Amino acid sequence: MPATRVKFYQTGSFAVGNRLLAPEQRAVQASAGRTNAITRGHRACQGCGEALGARFVLDAAMRATGGQLVVVNATGCLEVFSTPYPESSWRVPWLHSLFGNAPAVASGVAAALRARGRPDIRVIGQGGDGGTVDIGFGCLSGMFERNDDVLFVCYDNQAYMNTGVQRSGATPPAARTATTQAVGPAPGNAFGQGKNAPLIAMAHEIPYVATATVADLRDLEAKVIRAMAFRGARYLHVFVPCPLGWGSPARDTIRLARLAVESGLFPVFEAERGEVVAVRGIRHRVGVREYLRPQKRYAHLFEPVERTDVIGRIQAGADRNIARFGLLDGGPP
Repeated sequence: MPATRVKFYQTGSFAVGNRLLAPEQRAVQASAGRTNAITRGHRACQGCGEALGARFVLDAAMRATGGQLVVVNATGCLEVFSTPYPESSWRVPWLHSLFGNAPAVASGVAAALRARGRPDIRVIGQGGDGGTVDIGFGCLSGMFERNDDVLFVCYDNQAYMNTGVQRSGATPPAARTATTQAVGPAPGNAFGQGKNAPLIAMAHEIPYVATATVADLRDLEAKVIRAMAFRGARYLHVFVPCPLGWGSPARDTIRLARLAVESGLFPVFEAERGEVVAVRGIRHRVGVREYLRPQKRYAHLFEPVERTDVIGRIQAGADRNIARFGLLDGGPP
C-alpha cells in the first residue's frame, strides 16, 4: 500500500499520534497549512462519512497539486449539504454539475485547461454512488474509454440518501431501502443485482483504480496523492457509511467502515492498467453478522427470527472477496 507504515505505540490501538512521527510522515490533516477544502457551515448529518471522506480527499489532492486543482461535483448529498444557495462550504475552485454528467463536465474542464496550455491545473470529479454507478455511469465509462486526465471519486453510501434512501446500483443484498422494503420471503434488496464499479473501472484498463474507506484515513490520503501522480483517467471508490440511511448511530461511522473491511465485504486494493498491484489485508477477521447487526437497514435479518440463510449468503459473498483478492494472505494468486 502507498501509505507510510508507522509503528503503533499503543497495544491494541489503530491510532498513532502524529507527534511521534517525523514531519514528512505526518498526515495532511496534521498540518496547520492544510487547505480545509470543505469547511464549517455545511449541513451534513452528524457522523456523515461522505463529508469526512471529501475533506480528506480534496485536502490531499490540494497538497499533491500545489493548490492547482478544479473540482466538479455531481448533484447529490455532498452538493446539497455543502452549497445551500447562496452559501458554500467549499474553499477550492468548485463547479456543480447535473446528477448524471459530472464525469463529462470534468473531462471538458480538463480539455479546456489543456487547450489553454495549463496542464499543471488538475481536475477531480466527484459524486455519490447514485450519480456515479447509476445516473452518470455512461459518462463515467466514456471518460475512462477516452482516458481523460481526470480523477473521479465515488463516495459510496450505498443508496440515494439525498432523495429519501432509495436503492441504487451500489445497494448491497438484503438491505432495506425505501424501494426495497423488508417484506416477503426475500426481504430487502435482491441478490445478484447492482454493479461493482471498481471492477468495471479496472476492465477499462485505465492507469489507476483504488478503493478506500473512512476507517483508514492515512491510506485514503496516500491513495489520492498517488492517483495525482498519474496522468489519464483514474478512479477512487471510497466507502462512506451514512447514519441516516443505514439506521446506525453517528458514533459508529468509522467502526462500520472498519467492519466492512475486516469482514471482507469491502475489499481495499489498488490496480494499475487493469491488474491488482496491492491489497490491504484483513488484520482481525470478523463475520458479516458483526457488521450487519448494528444497522437498522438489516434489522429484519435478526428480528423476529434470525435469517441465518440470508446472513449465510452475505457471508458467502464476503468469503468470495477474501479469496478473489487474497485478503488473508497478502494479495491475489
